[in-house]
Amino acid sequence: MEKKLREGVTTGSCGAGAALGSLLWQLEGQCPPRVEIKTPSGKVLYLDICPLEYGVCGVVKDAGDDPDVTHGCMVVARVDMDDKEGDIVFKAGEGVGTVTSPGLKVPVGEPAINPVPRQMIAQALAPYLKGKGACVTISIPGGQELAKKTFNSRVGVEGGLSILGTSGIVRPMSEEAMKDSLALELKVAVCSGHKRLAFVLGAGGEKTVKSIYGEHLCCVMVSNYMGFMLDQAVALGAEAILVAGFAGKLVKLAADIMNTHSHVADGRRETLCTFAALRGAPVRVIREIYQCRTVQGAMDVIKENGLSHIWTDIAREAAKKCRMRTGDQIPVEVVLFDQEQHILGQSDHVEDIVHVMEDIR
Repeated sequence: MEKKLREGVTTGSCGAGAALGSLLWQLEGQCPPRVEIKTPSGKVLYLDICPLEYGVCGVVKDAGDDPDVTHGCMVVARVDMDDKEGDIVFKAGEGVGTVTSPGLKVPVGEPAINPVPRQMIAQALAPYLKGKGACVTISIPGGQELAKKTFNSRVGVEGGLSILGTSGIVRPMSEEAMKDSLALELKVAVCSGHKRLAFVLGAGGEKTVKSIYGEHLCCVMVSNYMGFMLDQAVALGAEAILVAGFAGKLVKLAADIMNTHSHVADGRRETLCTFAALRGAPVRVIREIYQCRTVQGAMDVIKENGLSHIWTDIAREAAKKCRMRTGDQIPVEVVLFDQEQHILGQSDHVEDIVHVMEDIR
């Protein structure tokens, strides 16, 4: 029987608890050992409060079984009350980032505290503020260093972590959560004016494509979700896409496999054998390719038998399938690399897309 994964608490819930602890300490003269927070999902949380200096409280984040970089961090809050009626405003303290690019849920220049955490904090404080204004400063000690392990800098959050959460509860990382993160990066890129993009599978692909075509390329990571990200690109109005990466993954696109995760589909050997056969390879060679356990191994067989031109065929077909996925609304070209970062093959108009990207620098 599969073990049920343990849920955790979002940084937004932690911030709400810490802020409530800070306010109650100032109003009642002592720090509460625990506070009660109602989450947007309807679940009630009872959060232990860590008293720091007077009126400053922390809550240690428990991310449950989710592999969250903020697990075990302390989310710290200080509430400065106004004497007159007003709104609750937010400031980024140590380790909390600032929004620097359009396309996120809060405006440029604001602390990276998302709308739902802001609402949670405001709702927790409202019964005690009774209409008076307040400034809430949220901090995460060490957050600036931890932010390097996240997508933050890619989506326009600088200087630290984001205070996140839509339900108040952390559910262990799902495929949908990963896709949401990738789609957000794409949205930020397009909203920043980058409508001609390079889709890469990860950091290695980004490094390779920029070393070959130039640092000016705006790269967006797609992980295994090529089809999903092409759909998002259409919806956002992207104008051209260069798909670049290791052939071991991208060869699947030529077979119209738009989720390249091995658990979804493989088909790599079958694809290589098909293109080799179309180029007239003898059965002996096709069988040898089929018996290879990796694409890297197949590369040697393909090269030894004078079939290296099939990589261009595969890139062309992959580009065709990607364009079909967009409903032919976006020009898409494909370039395939080997593990030594050399170009194996590319579709017909890669250079045209790269030149267009150069023109908008």
